[in-house]
Amino acid sequence: MSRCPECGFGWSWRLSDGRLKCRRCGKRWRLRSLWDASRLDSRVKTELVQRFVWGVPVYRQRFSLVAGRPATERFYRLIRTAMAHAEQLRGPFEGSLECDETTFGGARKGKRGWGAAGKVIVFGIIKRNGLVKTQPIPAHDRASIMKVIQAESREGSLYYTDEWQAYATLRMRGDHVVIRKEKGRPLGRDHINGIEGFWSYAKNWLYPYRGVPKKFFHLYLGETCYRFNHRNEDIKPLIIKLLKTTNIQLIDTNPVQIG
Repeated sequence: MSRCPECGFGWSWRLSDGRLKCRRCGKRWRLRSLWDASRLDSRVKTELVQRFVWGVPVYRQRFSLVAGRPATERFYRLIRTAMAHAEQLRGPFEGSLECDETTFGGARKGKRGWGAAGKVIVFGIIKRNGLVKTQPIPAHDRASIMKVIQAESREGSLYYTDEWQAYATLRMRGDHVVIRKEKGRPLGRDHINGIEGFWSYAKNWLYPYRGVPKKFFHLYLGETCYRFNHRNEDIKPLIIKLLKTTNIQLIDTNPVQIG
């Protein structure tokens, strides 16, 4: 919801055609951007963007909230939705690419490794000294990773991977360099330090949240990719511009990932 553009009232009805109708003056209008999707005051939204950029979780703001906790959490979710949407629009990578997979999730009793309960398996591709793409995958198998590689990279690229046999067919798409390790260190000069460094970056960034809802994990993952891909820029004006220019009709403002 957003404030009425006519009288500024903060409550409205949603009509069957997607427009909003002010409960006070009857003005009808249509939301245009994610920035308009929150009825918070513009100054409050700007302050929340700054706190988001600093990486302050909502629970740590409990004694200095500038808006209600539900409204703050919803606005943060809108930001993450915009960031994840922007990352999805990136075209396929080409050139020298590093590929790897990892798991996200807290330590739990029971089976460890790829079959551990409660873990999310994530596959990533990073362009050497450049941008990164990541995506949760349903299983740790060849079909899942090749589906992502085919969608997010161009044929003829140079792929750097570890020794996992699932990568063997990459030689059919381009050049393939296999990184062999001994005691955790690569043998020779070739490496996949770029993507492994991103995994460390992402997990350290998400650690202060002390757990992320699984249904929204893909949004947090999109956030870390966006931050990493703009690591040399001030992202506050970028986020504000993103919220104001992202058409709300083109994306789902309640994006829950099932499975």
